Amino acid sequence: MARLGFREWIAVGQVIASGRTVRYGEKKGPFTDRFERRLAEKIGVKFAHTVNSGTSALICALVGAGVGPGDEVLVPAYTWVATAAAVASVGAVPVLVEINETMTIDPDDLESKINENTRAIIPVHMINLVCDMDAIMEIADRRNLIVIEDACQAVGVTYKGRRVGSIGHVGAFSFNLYKNMNIGEGGAVLTNDERIYARARMYHDVGSYTRGHGDVDEPVFIGQNFKATEFDGAMLNAQLAKLDPLLNRMQKRRKKMAAILAASDNFDISPHNDPENAVGLTVRFSSQEQAAAFADRRGVFHLYDRSRHIYTNWEPIVARRAWHPAFDPWSHAKRDVAYTAQTCPKTLDLLSRVCQVSVGEQYPLPLMSYLARTYVAASKDIVGETISAHA
Repeated sequence: MARLGFREWIAVGQVIASGRTVRYGEKKGPFTDRFERRLAEKIGVKFAHTVNSGTSALICALVGAGVGPGDEVLVPAYTWVATAAAVASVGAVPVLVEINETMTIDPDDLESKINENTRAIIPVHMINLVCDMDAIMEIADRRNLIVIEDACQAVGVTYKGRRVGSIGHVGAFSFNLYKNMNIGEGGAVLTNDERIYARARMYHDVGSYTRGHGDVDEPVFIGQNFKATEFDGAMLNAQLAKLDPLLNRMQKRRKKMAAILAASDNFDISPHNDPENAVGLTVRFSSQEQAAAFADRRGVFHLYDRSRHIYTNWEPIVARRAWHPAFDPWSHAKRDVAYTAQTCPKTLDLLSRVCQVSVGEQYPLPLMSYLARTYVAASKDIVGETISAHA
């Protein structure tokens, strides 16, 4: 995750000194506007708009793309609940898709879940692991579907020379505490489509009609209040300068650690959809017991134990429970879409056997190389003990 420091402290002080803490008013604040211009340029899109969270970014992206009641949206079974909750928030129904060995949405299962009600796909670049965007965009183009990239957990990461969030029709970023850019909470919507941009802006601000929304001929509709403050914009300007150095450190450590871990026959390094630019690292074992034992090491996390990101633990989604019966998106669906423990069995199996290995971007490279060698040594004992226990 990115760290807050002296630069952010100075940035917040500048906002206080200016007296312009909100981005809209009699005198418009310059900090958030400047950040959006710089972010759009860095990511490679025409438009970027800042909101108050990654969840808000996903909701605005869906509204911008015109997704609503009666629509089905394909989402991976491994992601934070906000991905599916955003779909339900606009009145559409999330349909779960398996992940594959890359720990991202499986294009083959994705295509098998498409029907006449499907309107959009939300590929999620989980834990800095990029999706197979070539395959996903080919399917979307052929089946006339919208792609909304959930890049909340991979801000700034590249896929085959392009930044994630710029490949689909619209993308979403998060600037939460645990993300590659961190201001505590925050988000952004990114797109090259002027109509999507105008609609997303309109929805993020209930008073947008008083401020104008470009030259797009789009009737005004009711929005929310997902606005960012000038404190957000100022801190994000400081964070943006840190982004590429952070990712470069991650890439170097990932490459070195993967080379060391690859020497072991006791586990497999998970395949990656763009290995040359990889910054995320996961390893696979043959059993859940081995993966759980391996996760006792510092900097290693058993994905199954981090259960908040598994669809079986998305309680309000699995229960299909809205805040009011009349606003229940499943009641508007054209077919019954239910969720059980067996909806995505491949995903559950993979998560039970896979561990995320931190690349320690804030630590010296020699230390991370040393830790990788201790992981190799530990894996020999873990695999041996597990085999003996089952003999």
